[in-house]
Amino acid sequence: MRTGENVSAVFYTTFESPVGLLLLAGDSDALRLVSFESSKHAPPLCADWKEDKAPFTEVIRQLRAYFCGELREFDLPLALEGTEFQRRVWNALREIPYGATISYLQLAERIGNPKAVRAVGLANGSNPIPIIVPCHRVIGSDGSLTGFGGGISTKKKLLELESKQLSLL
Repeated sequence: MRTGENVSAVFYTTFESPVGLLLLAGDSDALRLVSFESSKHAPPLCADWKEDKAPFTEVIRQLRAYFCGELREFDLPLALEGTEFQRRVWNALREIPYGATISYLQLAERIGNPKAVRAVGLANGSNPIPIIVPCHRVIGSDGSLTGFGGGISTKKKLLELESKQLSLL
């Protein structure tokens, strides 16, 4: 995440979710990071970040509603920083409907590059805003649950939450 003189202050807070403690970070304009405490790839807090829950009131409200099964689509300003390819993958993730899953191959096809399955997997794994940008909805072609920054058990819980809520309709 960018920091420096030309960038607005970065704020952070934590949110205790049903899938563990989440680190939320962003600036006054947009959410930039959701990180699982349990992730081995969790970024360290930067010395110039400021702890403040206030900028995340709406993020936390929507996360709570999601975990209660009352929200299916997040409506938050996001700052997705990455390569053009990564941003294409992350934007395609946002098009996967609540409760649905697709394979890495299907995701590669959706971005118009069916031979880029491995690159799509790497971009998916680099998603800085999981849950809200639903990388957990991408599974192996054989239906298996494959890599997830929050761990396979967290991915399973998120998919079960969404399928359980759909079955109540």
